[in-house]
Amino acid sequence: MIRIKDKIFTPYLDRTVIENRVKELGKQLSEDYKDKDPIIIGVLNGSFMFLSDLVKHIQIPAEISFLKIASYQGETSTGKVKNLIGLDAELKGRHVILVEDIVDTGLSMVHLLNLINEKQPLSVKIVTLLHKPEALKHPVKIDYLGFEIPNKFVVGYGLDYDGFGRNIPEIYQLKINSDQHISKNQIKRKMLNIVLFGPPGAGKGTQSEKIIAKYNLTHLSTGDLFRKHLGEGTELGKLARKYMDEGKLVPDEVVIDMVDDKIANTPETNGFIFDGFPRTVAQAEALDKLMQRKGTQIAGMIALDVAEEVLKERIRERGKTSGRVDDQDEAKIETRIKVYLDETLPVADYYDKQGKLTKINGVGSIDGIFQEISNVIDSY
Repeated sequence: MIRIKDKIFTPYLDRTVIENRVKELGKQLSEDYKDKDPIIIGVLNGSFMFLSDLVKHIQIPAEISFLKIASYQGETSTGKVKNLIGLDAELKGRHVILVEDIVDTGLSMVHLLNLINEKQPLSVKIVTLLHKPEALKHPVKIDYLGFEIPNKFVVGYGLDYDGFGRNIPEIYQLKINSDQHISKNQIKRKMLNIVLFGPPGAGKGTQSEKIIAKYNLTHLSTGDLFRKHLGEGTELGKLARKYMDEGKLVPDEVVIDMVDDKIANTPETNGFIFDGFPRTVAQAEALDKLMQRKGTQIAGMIALDVAEEVLKERIRERGKTSGRVDDQDEAKIETRIKVYLDETLPVADYYDKQGKLTKINGVGSIDGIFQEISNVIDSY
């Protein structure tokens, strides 16, 4: 997967596949145009790499010329063709081989054929590396075709996106997945996605609120997601309830689908703060894959580090006003801290191996700790 400016592209046709097909086309043209003295006209800029490779496999004498037009801006056709560099070769009574990188709407090709036919050639044949039949609006007969492709934007091997990507030796396809409702929005900017961890009593809730306010992030916790889906009786909620009623743990796949649903339905966010998730290495791996499908990634994991005795004291103090039973029971306090440590250590190690783990001293003033966290986030 590659990024060109604000777009994400995935591999589509590799170099070997392209080379083999170009070689076949060159051989076929050599046979068909033997003793015909053809003139090969390459359509710039897109066909330059295709034409360069193609003529290496054409084993007959041939004159080569060029024509430059434009009908694209960004990733869509403008619907207007500009004749930028006109034809200056003598075509009357000649066999013309017109080489194009791609035929989609057919607008450019119709314009080219009109220009060429005005010069009274004996014949005109079209060679194109790629063709999008679904996009065709103007009937065009393609005589020599490299590959028929779906109606998706492609780049590489001479094709560009806003002037970039032509030098890539393979062909890549714009990444827009059916399960990726926010793809167009999120690709336009770099999303800031943070995993925030902290044991009970570390002040994670307070710091999370401050991070969200400063960076305009969306809070995402699996607890909230479960309450939403169970409460609304969604399909994911029903599936989760089924496992819970059977006394089983809800599978990671269901949890990840809930996370995916949240991301897909929050298209305008600057990013997400993952609160207490992922809790296992398997979940962390699944989250990385999900983020990759969305064209983004986890920027880093921030873990608030507080000594166990300090945590216990904070929780006991909080228990005086929180009303939570598990804030007042010493055994439950110890269990909660132990569970956190047992669960998060492997996850912390997972992100540490990626160079994405930062531990912040959770003892100090709220603003002082937040400043340290902000310094880390600003470095992403």
